[in-house]
Amino acid sequence: MDILFVAIMTVIVFAALLAVITQMIKTIQIKCFKKNTPVMPKGFTVTAHTGCLGTAPNTVDAMEKGVKAGADIVEFDLNFDKNGEPVLSHNEPEEGAVHLREAFKFLAEHKNIKANVDVKDTSNLGTVAKYAKEYGVSDRIFFTGIFAKDVSAVERLCPQIPYYLNYSVSLNGNNDEAYISHIVETVKNSGAIGININYKTASKQLANAFRAEGLLVSLWTVNSKCGFYKVLKLRPDNITTKRPDILCDILGKFNI
Repeated sequence: MDILFVAIMTVIVFAALLAVITQMIKTIQIKCFKKNTPVMPKGFTVTAHTGCLGTAPNTVDAMEKGVKAGADIVEFDLNFDKNGEPVLSHNEPEEGAVHLREAFKFLAEHKNIKANVDVKDTSNLGTVAKYAKEYGVSDRIFFTGIFAKDVSAVERLCPQIPYYLNYSVSLNGNNDEAYISHIVETVKNSGAIGININYKTASKQLANAFRAEGLLVSLWTVNSKCGFYKVLKLRPDNITTKRPDILCDILGKFNI
């Protein structure tokens, strides 16, 4: 019994110390951030990831919650049902998936909001351009989820819709000048407007290199305060998050 009691007390003390240390780190991080508040690029945007704020992903509700939280852009996944119709779905669409028309109708009613269409299938991509024109939102949508293998389909079926190139950046090379130059050239030659990457693989050197070439940097998916403080220092052009409320609060608090 004595051994069990000691073990329990040890765990409790360790947990308490960990909580104190974590809070101290957060406090230091906030002070450093406040002292060196970054100036974000002109046109910086906040994207509400689908399923943000506890909503069901790929629903109009998710878009509504994102907009109410202050996001500039709403994101949803694009797929095609068995009839080739575009629907909002990350995986193979199920019955009842929201039709793309519903998303574009929402966009048409929110004139200041853009949509990040995360492409999961390019098989019938031309219908996206068709519906975008029908709802008058062609100038407020762009693609992500586009890899090198998808570029030809996008340029052939939706030449008027801009896109970011998704790229898997190596953590071992994200500060290497030659490696970064290769990525920049790859994105530039693809015709993309910029790069869309996991925020954990981003670096200041990479962001600066893209900025120097007039290319945009979009980071996904940041959901914590610590993560926001970290990536805001990189001065990306866009941050995608499931917690747009927290990010917008930070932006307002520090007048960014």
